[in-house]
Amino acid sequence: MGKLVSRFFNGRLLTAVAAATYKEWAAYRSHILVSLFVGPVYFLVQYFIWSALFQNTTTLKGFTLDEMLVYYGVTTLINYCIMDFADWNLQMLIRTGRFVTFLLRPVSHRFFALSQKVGHRLLGFWLEFVPVYLIFFFVFRLPLVPANLFWSLLSLVLGFLMMFLVNYSIGITGFWLVRTDGLRSFFLIFRDVFAGVFVPLVFFPGWLQKVLFFLPFQYISYVPVRVFSGSYELGGITLAIPVIVAIQGVYVVLMGLVSEFLWRLGIKRFTGVGV
Repeated sequence: MGKLVSRFFNGRLLTAVAAATYKEWAAYRSHILVSLFVGPVYFLVQYFIWSALFQNTTTLKGFTLDEMLVYYGVTTLINYCIMDFADWNLQMLIRTGRFVTFLLRPVSHRFFALSQKVGHRLLGFWLEFVPVYLIFFFVFRLPLVPANLFWSLLSLVLGFLMMFLVNYSIGITGFWLVRTDGLRSFFLIFRDVFAGVFVPLVFFPGWLQKVLFFLPFQYISYVPVRVFSGSYELGGITLAIPVIVAIQGVYVVLMGLVSEFLWRLGIKRFTGVGV
């Protein structure tokens, strides 16, 4: 376990790689600025859809219209904080043969990729999160204030790690598949649907909600959003915020172990073909 922790947490290396990534992406910040339009436009579409659905009712699945709009606003902001392309980057390195250089380095590519994500999202925080938060708060008048700042930040960090671990595990399939574009596209939709990005998970059938409770996807986005709001419910299961955050932490550890297992299999496969 100590070796596993050391592979994931090397403060000096993380800081160095994150800083380099921050500077690299700052030179191409126009690519990030495009998403400034995506978030508000997506929210505006949701605003019109849900306003129409709430015309003849005051609540849907326990949500009022204002609560639903806050849900989508917070979901958008959280996605700005946790998004990454770890799966695409890893698959590209494997396909082009550039991954072999990481086998000669004293640190795993997984930790390197995590450090890159930290730097990329720090830049995204200033160029995406802050401007869109201000738009939501002052233009759309959304009351985007967390019920408990500590638990909200902790859940966000755990969601950040879960997103990375899940995406990176998908990227590991590149050790077995020549082209993974189709699988990646399918997975991205699958992940976002069952993470509650498109619609709150409480709108799914009860039996599916119970299944989703035991899958890792809700811990990416749905749980951080519900922690932000101060209440959690899924599949008839209502939990206190500290409890669901603790469960989220356990799932992050479990996903880390799954990622480690897949990583070892992938490296064995990679080195077994003559690399």
